[in-house]
Amino acid sequence: MTDDIFPARSRWTIHGERLIDDSPHVKVSMASVELPNGVTFEQYVFRMRRCVMAVVLDDAGENILLIWRHRFIVDQWDWEVPGGYVDPGEDGAAAAAREAEEETGWRPREPKFLLSYQPMVGSADAAQDIYVSYGAEHVGDPEIDEAELVRWVPIAEAQAMIARGEIIGAATVIGVMHAVAEQANGSRRTP
Repeated sequence: MTDDIFPARSRWTIHGERLIDDSPHVKVSMASVELPNGVTFEQYVFRMRRCVMAVVLDDAGENILLIWRHRFIVDQWDWEVPGGYVDPGEDGAAAAAREAEEETGWRPREPKFLLSYQPMVGSADAAQDIYVSYGAEHVGDPEIDEAELVRWVPIAEAQAMIARGEIIGAATVIGVMHAVAEQANGSRRTP
């Protein structure tokens, strides 16, 4: 985009952030914000640890590994790709493989970085990285508190699950739509 299309672009001014809470997973603060027109307000800001999500597809790229779990914040059961926090000093691909194994009992092969996104860019610094793997080895049962069910789901069915509201998380939607695009292209692209 060029400045002649949006000539009045200007940044918001932050006059400071006051820390409200600090935990191992999230820091909550209140930012004092001033808009370009002089209006001021305060806004909560959430700064979160980096997360990884593991999109695990079978060797042919026809099925995606999903977990069924309850999310108390939205009080809804949904199907998700496995994922979680990156430990300090941990490599993203290693974290994605670890989270997938803990949550599903399947160890993904060669996770490759796909993309990074911010799920709540207006309120949170919550970077989430998505890794894609083709193929996985069953190595045991998932940890008891991680998932109610673990299932390999055909990509077309997973896409229909999004439309029915059975998949609501952004990372899972991105992962499913990535797999749909791969199928439409007729080949697996190495992320």
